[in-house]
Amino acid sequence: MKLVGYILKTLWGHRARTMLTVAGSAVALFVFCFIQSIQEGMNDLKQRQEARGSLIVFQANKFCPATSHLPQDYDQQISKFAGVKDVVPIQVFTNNCRASLDVVVFYGVPPNKLRTARDFQFISGNWTEFETHQDAAIIGQAVASRRGINVGDKFSIGDLSVNVAGIYQSDNPAEENYIYSHLEFLQRRQGVNLVGTVTQLEVILQPGTDPISVSDAIDERFRGGPVETNTRAKGVFQAKSLGDLSQLIEMAHYLGLACVGLVLALVATTTLMSVEDRIQEHAVLRTLGFSGFKVFGLVLAESTLLSLAGGLVGVGTALIILKLSSLSVGAEAVTVAFIPSLHLAWVGILLALGTGICAGIVPACYASRAEIVPALRHI
Repeated sequence: MKLVGYILKTLWGHRARTMLTVAGSAVALFVFCFIQSIQEGMNDLKQRQEARGSLIVFQANKFCPATSHLPQDYDQQISKFAGVKDVVPIQVFTNNCRASLDVVVFYGVPPNKLRTARDFQFISGNWTEFETHQDAAIIGQAVASRRGINVGDKFSIGDLSVNVAGIYQSDNPAEENYIYSHLEFLQRRQGVNLVGTVTQLEVILQPGTDPISVSDAIDERFRGGPVETNTRAKGVFQAKSLGDLSQLIEMAHYLGLACVGLVLALVATTTLMSVEDRIQEHAVLRTLGFSGFKVFGLVLAESTLLSLAGGLVGVGTALIILKLSSLSVGAEAVTVAFIPSLHLAWVGILLALGTGICAGIVPACYASRAEIVPALRHI
């Protein structure tokens, strides 16, 4: 404990340098956590859709949801395919087809289908209010939090207005960024032109069904039909919709690693400066009986403490902001949530710890191997 007190006193003796180093480490790890949280969201999205085993039927050669128009009666034909458990017709409306941090996505779904196709719980409002009113909608708590929406409010985006009948939460973070309304309500928002058509069909498969064979069968069935289809596993469809955004997220991973490198360089520089300033002090410790190994440990503990302090501040701040802000990024009506997970917290803290240890090795070696007599000449 005496050595811990000595280390803290040493750091406090150069408080301006210590605080700047901790702040720099905190900012770097704050950025790292933000970048990794969107990567966590992307991974979570892929894993959930692969586990669920559902397909998305979309109009062939179309991209943005506004351009896809499938005959709604395709659902009756698809439901007869072997291995198909249910087919959910979905009309999609979004305020922005391009990549955006505040994309609003409406899914128009028949209420009876919505109950079985989605697994979420109301935190306010009730199902009956939604089911009995055509212009009612239920909103994910992430959207409600960002937009300041409460049950009973009227929410408008563009020419579309709905009455908020309920706010729901889900164990799927991406799901909380959607707004669900009645299918017919979205179909009639621009007159009768969209009645009888849907943006996409979600095909829920029986357990053990081969999704590739069902996808091929669906596309083959409608190849000569009025509208040709393109069917993919839901995870593949979402990855395709995110397109360049998913590649950008992957590239941002290297920016996160650069932040870790910044912490390493910053803490190593600060520790080396501290060793240079206190070379006589370390020489005195050696004459008092401290071994070179113990001096090495003191310097290494100092660098580790600096990095760990910055890591705790940066990681903690990032997780709090991510939790409170409910951020998400979306493209083509597919959203990816920024997930402030416990796993991310541990990764950030362990990186701070490991970086502090690595940054202190060279300065600690320098301090432990310094010649005692030449260092004492300057006292």
